[in-house]
Amino acid sequence: MQKTKTMKKISISILGLLISLSALGQGGNEDPGFATTTNLKIESTTVSYSEELEQLVFAITVEGNAGVSVPTAVGQMDGAPVLGYVFPTTLASTDVGFGNTTGIVAMALTSHPDFDDTPLWDENLDRNYTNDGVVWHAHWVILEENTTVPGGLAVKEFDASDPTIVLPPTNPGMPMYMDSPGFSVVAKGNTIKVIVPAYRMNNRTDFNFDAVTAYMEVNTSNSSFPLLGVYAIYSVASGDLSLPYTVD
Repeated sequence: MQKTKTMKKISISILGLLISLSALGQGGNEDPGFATTTNLKIESTTVSYSEELEQLVFAITVEGNAGVSVPTAVGQMDGAPVLGYVFPTTLASTDVGFGNTTGIVAMALTSHPDFDDTPLWDENLDRNYTNDGVVWHAHWVILEENTTVPGGLAVKEFDASDPTIVLPPTNPGMPMYMDSPGFSVVAKGNTIKVIVPAYRMNNRTDFNFDAVTAYMEVNTSNSSFPLLGVYAIYSVASGDLSLPYTVD
């Protein structure tokens, strides 16, 4: 019963944020140009568990070609664009290596050409670990409500001097609840997938989830706005962000 109440609370919170948007595809200061592409229009989503391999496969299928659309670099961190295929879940923060904190645990597959936040991984295999942010890669993030940005959500931040903050050892060193776990991301045809070993998420296979495509931006110049906020939501698998899907 407690799990059901928690799931409903999270779902209602996200639904309220979605309704607060004036329109899907509304961007920040400038139109990032992704509102009409079928490459971000979700047709379906699944999370499948393989008992034999003890791993979960998160997948989003779109009308167009998954992973083909990527942001255009702006040449700096401030205002850097981030595109994402995101799975909001009912997982607990402690299931994925964070300390006990509130918020929405999400698996985010992202592309951002202006910076690299996976310092342990060389996604483009050129032996340079700092130049492949544009390559689609996986993050665990914790999202929270933030009404200063059009999308109504942001990655949850913390005080970097707070010794009680617990992050996974693979975090990228930013003052946000974000991890760079190095999971394999594969985009082929109309589907993008990420493969997650079950032990890397507390062997949880009983959670609910949804799927969203979104545009985000980095902010390093104005303390009134989040460090990484959601500026547009393009497509929602369920239509209402009610997190209705369960693991197969």
